[in-house]
Amino acid sequence: MSAQLPESLTLSCRCGAVEFEATGKPIVTAACYCASCQAAGAGIERLVEAPPVLDADGGTSFVLHRKDRVRCTRGGERLEDHRLSPAAPTRRVVATCCNSAMFLEFSKGHWLSLYRNRLSGDLPALEMRVMTRDRREGVMLPDDLPNYATHSGKFMWRLLTAWAAMGFRVPAVEGIRA
Repeated sequence: MSAQLPESLTLSCRCGAVEFEATGKPIVTAACYCASCQAAGAGIERLVEAPPVLDADGGTSFVLHRKDRVRCTRGGERLEDHRLSPAAPTRRVVATCCNSAMFLEFSKGHWLSLYRNRLSGDLPALEMRVMTRDRREGVMLPDDLPNYATHSGKFMWRLLTAWAAMGFRVPAVEGIRA
């Protein structure tokens, strides 16, 4: 990682047919080990020729960005929702051209969790690991980052302050369907 991040990050599917731009500083960067992220990641990875979603230790690395700072610049029509169940409050969005997981969205949330492995260029470093109580059996996490059993107060505070900065709005993302 460079000392200073670029003004924007590019998120693209493996084949390049779908692309997003995220501007400004991310809310937070984290690896999630919750059971839902592990199950969804494994399911997406079973799609034909899908690139990896899960990290080697079973976590899923995300860069969380405000929705009002993310826009689809190409291929929005190729996006498809994947939910663990019809009533699930989250959707993982996959580019159907090459089965690349692009982002996770919480219903009524003000942010997108961009899959870090879909970003190019100088990436923001991971700041923490969350939901580590659900990690795979036998996985020992290094102490190079804070490892939180659940979502930490710091994680939740960052989400809240980003929402306040947005005027407590929940905008749509430009170029994609809600």
